[in-house]
Amino acid sequence: MTTQLPEAWIRRAGEQLGEALPLFLSAMECPPVRGIRMNSMRPGNAPFRDAEAKIPWERDGWELAPESPAGATVAHEAGRFYLQEPCAMLPARVMDAAPGETILDLCAAPGGKSTQMGIDMRGEGLLICNEPMPKRTAILSRNLERMGIPNAIVIRAYPEKLAALWPEGFDGVLADVPCSGEGMFRRVPESRAEWSPEKAAGCVLRQREILEAAAGMVRPGGRLVYSTCTWNPAENEEQIYTFLRDHPEFEPEGFSLPEIRAPEGMYTCWPHLIRGEGQFAAKLRKKGNGEAILPEERKAFQASEDAIRCWKESGLNTEAPNAALGTVLTRIGRIPRLSGIPVLRLGLHLGETRGRIFQPDHAAALGFRPPDVPKMELTDGEALRYLAGEAIPGEEKGWCLMTWQDLVLGWGKGSGGTVKNHYPKGLRKTRLTV
Repeated sequence: MTTQLPEAWIRRAGEQLGEALPLFLSAMECPPVRGIRMNSMRPGNAPFRDAEAKIPWERDGWELAPESPAGATVAHEAGRFYLQEPCAMLPARVMDAAPGETILDLCAAPGGKSTQMGIDMRGEGLLICNEPMPKRTAILSRNLERMGIPNAIVIRAYPEKLAALWPEGFDGVLADVPCSGEGMFRRVPESRAEWSPEKAAGCVLRQREILEAAAGMVRPGGRLVYSTCTWNPAENEEQIYTFLRDHPEFEPEGFSLPEIRAPEGMYTCWPHLIRGEGQFAAKLRKKGNGEAILPEERKAFQASEDAIRCWKESGLNTEAPNAALGTVLTRIGRIPRLSGIPVLRLGLHLGETRGRIFQPDHAAALGFRPPDVPKMELTDGEALRYLAGEAIPGEEKGWCLMTWQDLVLGWGKGSGGTVKNHYPKGLRKTRLTV
């Protein structure tokens, strides 16, 4: 594998690592480290059965057995855990989002760091998750839904547009920026062929633009966490030094986690020093003290009286809707100004009005506080058939939550001895295990 690394890259790595280069190259010959992060807001506290060593810097993180099929299990579909490389859990842990805060994940797809921060926030406050690329935005939205995050807004915009809309609007901004991807060389070997010095140089320029936009959205006293999955100093330390030179209103803030010490506010994960792949994280604090101020815009998302009446007549005991995204009724604490911003998810989606019928949304079933409606506990075999889209025999009447080992899987609707399957067609899978 070592000879497959780009020669120009090895020369630069040698300049960085000096005598430690052979140790690094030896580590690159080892299998990549897999990780699993448990969802502490789901029932049960035990780690997944294939979890191995504890990940020191993440309270809910574990290393995962190399051949584990965890991603093809019922528990995964129910949001019991998120598969995430151990070092990729570092930036959100450095951010350390708290309940009630206003947080922006600026480059959020596929959603690992967003869901990590959302769980930290316990459904309180506002988490805005942005991804400029349309296909990646859909994946981001799906992962937030699967993990049950009820207080997230998913949008699609370039950072510069958001900076003009939300000056000093956030307690914390995470900028996990596009990068040259060197830290994926071991886990995704084909990424080596895509690397070039020119590509890395282009990333530096785009990262600088993103940092510039992010800086303006942090409130005085707030924090900016910058991260990449590369070892390139031009994209990491040098990027931060340039930013601090141009932005004296920011200063580095040291952080300390189990097995990670960053007194200067920056840390790089190297596979010969730490159990994981390549990751860089920097924490910056904006000087001063002030509140995060986001102008609100609720009128554009106001639910109609007819739609609210339709929800009430359904008899479904979900949380009361207070907003709408098209025909979808939602529940959201705050709605910031979103003029001209495409919105894919607006808090907890409760259901859709179709004429005079209210159809509950899959997100309402998986939210941290699922509706207080009848539940049908499924056997292992029934759970697999349900997730494949099959109807399940049962005496339940009307809408009910289909559960397995106390985990909510989705909706069913019973009638005449059969519970009709309402698991979303686009999510159905036939090759799962328990």
